[in-house]
Amino acid sequence: MTTHQTAMVLVDLALVLMCAQVLGRLARWCGQPAVIGEILAGILLGPTLFDGALSDALFPFAVRPMLSTLGDLGIALFMFLVGLELDHRLLRGNGRAAVGVSVGSIVCSFGLGSILALWLWNGHAVGNRLGFVLFIGAAMSITAFPVLARILTDRGIQHTRVGALAMASAAVGDVVAWLLLAAVLTFTGGQSSWLVLLVLPYAVVMFTVVRPLLGRFLTSREARATGADEHGPRSGPGAGPLAVLTALLLVSGALSERLGLHFIFGAFLAGAVVPRHGTQRLRAAVADRFETITWMLLPAYFTVAGLKVDLSTVDGDGLGELGLILLVAIGGKFGGAYLGARAARQPGRGAMTLGILMNTRGLTELVILGVGLQLHLIDTDLYSLMVVWPSSPPP
Repeated sequence: MTTHQTAMVLVDLALVLMCAQVLGRLARWCGQPAVIGEILAGILLGPTLFDGALSDALFPFAVRPMLSTLGDLGIALFMFLVGLELDHRLLRGNGRAAVGVSVGSIVCSFGLGSILALWLWNGHAVGNRLGFVLFIGAAMSITAFPVLARILTDRGIQHTRVGALAMASAAVGDVVAWLLLAAVLTFTGGQSSWLVLLVLPYAVVMFTVVRPLLGRFLTSREARATGADEHGPRSGPGAGPLAVLTALLLVSGALSERLGLHFIFGAFLAGAVVPRHGTQRLRAAVADRFETITWMLLPAYFTVAGLKVDLSTVDGDGLGELGLILLVAIGGKFGGAYLGARAARQPGRGAMTLGILMNTRGLTELVILGVGLQLHLIDTDLYSLMVVWPSSPPP
């Protein structure tokens, strides 16, 4: 990397951070999560404006791979935090209803999304048709669990019955949908069979071997930190836990990438295997440190994603496709969650609320769409249209 390229990367990263901050604050002022403004910043810096002249001048092709690497690191940290926030205790007393809502929303979204994909294939044929159909169905099946948690917290209803049930349903649904997406990518990625067979042992080892060892290590460090706090100022997580968890998410991501899955699955799994009992303070401190780094690197991912979005080419046919995508995505989630909740004997009003909450979208869907574009499961035109769907204002 030349001196000029190094300088351009640093300047571009500063520009991205400033744009993300300004538009993120504007989004919060409008009552929306900051991520909506950050997504918009990425799109505005892309080829949508001025026929690509602005993006070509600000982000030369020689420096885009470096920005992409920084963004990928931010996504890995983000997915680790998503796994870290999963709480199986949400299922207590809500297990049956959560499963009903999750299964209903996933089955309905996947089915309608697959039917829509059969029609979209005529204008966006790329790669494998079966992979295209399965990917669209799986992508529409996911609820943005972190965004939902933030919305419920901001509204102060995370501890209500409906709020707890929505969190439990989204947690169960996300795990199932991620497994579904992993299966789709595995069976459409052309990986050799023996590597695919290692996916299950890899996950089993993570939960049966890595999780207990990690629990003992973190619990001992938690006890030391608690004892130190009793005799002095509150201490941080320490270099040990930070180094171990960082290495865990990086190695896990590398293994999942090597096995034919995207590295985001390994990062997510690394966060999910971190024990919750006896590690509350360390987990909170580590999450705080990681969120600081994620805050700086994630906008780079949005920008790189925005450089692939060109909404200036959307014509009447594209607007019609966008309307169908929104209709299927919103209707499938709402209808499936509502029917699943009613089947689990939830009251009608609560079922409607769950249907609305399960429609929460955001960064998670953008990650999935980026993976699909990277693996050539969708083309750039469809990617541009589908970026508008998770960028729509949440309920």
